[in-house]
Amino acid sequence: MERTFREQLFFLLLSLSVLKGDARYIEVRVGPHSGTLWIGCCSQLRSCRLTLHTLLLLLLLLLLPLQANDISKDELYSFFNSELKREIPEELIYRRPLRCLDMVAVEGQFTFTAERPQLSCAAFLVAEPSEVISVEYDRVDVDCGAGDFVTVFDGWVMKGDKFPSSQDHPLALHERYVDYCDSGSPRRSVRSSQNVAMVFFRIHSAGSSFTLTVRRHVNPFPCNVISQSPEGSFTMVIPQQHRNCSFSIIYPVEIDISEFSLGHTINFPKRSTPRCAEAGDSVQLLGGSGIDTSKLLPITDFCISFTGPTHMKVGCDNTVVRMVSSGAFVNRVSFSYRLLDSQELQTIKLNNVEDFCFNN
Repeated sequence: MERTFREQLFFLLLSLSVLKGDARYIEVRVGPHSGTLWIGCCSQLRSCRLTLHTLLLLLLLLLLPLQANDISKDELYSFFNSELKREIPEELIYRRPLRCLDMVAVEGQFTFTAERPQLSCAAFLVAEPSEVISVEYDRVDVDCGAGDFVTVFDGWVMKGDKFPSSQDHPLALHERYVDYCDSGSPRRSVRSSQNVAMVFFRIHSAGSSFTLTVRRHVNPFPCNVISQSPEGSFTMVIPQQHRNCSFSIIYPVEIDISEFSLGHTINFPKRSTPRCAEAGDSVQLLGGSGIDTSKLLPITDFCISFTGPTHMKVGCDNTVVRMVSSGAFVNRVSFSYRLLDSQELQTIKLNNVEDFCFNN
């Protein structure tokens, strides 16, 4: 009999002894013959020799009360399984109907049922900055041949703008659209590259429906984030990867950059003019009214490491901290932000740096 199984049986015997109060001090050693355990029960000043047959008998006695409670052997041995199930029980999953125009910020199961033709619908999905989103097709009852579709987009689309921009996303634009009705074997699950995703759908016939399950997963190195909140703090790290990462705040805010660390040293001033394009690694502060970072206007940029507060008030509908990384270094920037009040916004209109936000 395997050693681990003997240890499990011994553990059950030991637990029974503790419950009976007969094992305040226990000494255990393995006998010279396999299958023999010596247990010294010092509370009774004697030693008892137990073979595996005796242990099995005690185990059966221990299981008798459990049988009355309908606990199976598999459930008993699950206590010894280190890989405990972490899935949410089916009955505990959050469920609600999905609307034609919707915002989803929680995990759950969402069902859309068309009461009439719905030809232009979208659901915006958003998670925490340090998470990504997966969308699972649980049940789809639409007429793909009639022009119906259910498409997941890796990012957001608003007024023709896309986040992340094509410059900042690791996939080509056509790869970011996953249509359930595409030819070939349909994908049952789609995972985003950042904390936002979208579901586009078009349904021509009343009664057609689909059900999706939305889940959130930890992202150890978040890149390209849309903030749900107008205030908070964040640290962006790019670990020697040639990529661009943006943190988008869709509010007018005050930005406080507290730490900025690039893996190189260049003799540029902290706030440089002209910008740090020739440096290869830099952090940019952008502003504008859309979500496509390639269309936003530069406010300032940094290309030398520093520690200490740098404050900037940006009166734009969208404020973005964007890090450009060559992949040669580990780059890091920490910042906090808060919503500007109405009086601050009126004052900013006279500022010659940010006033372009009110003219575009």
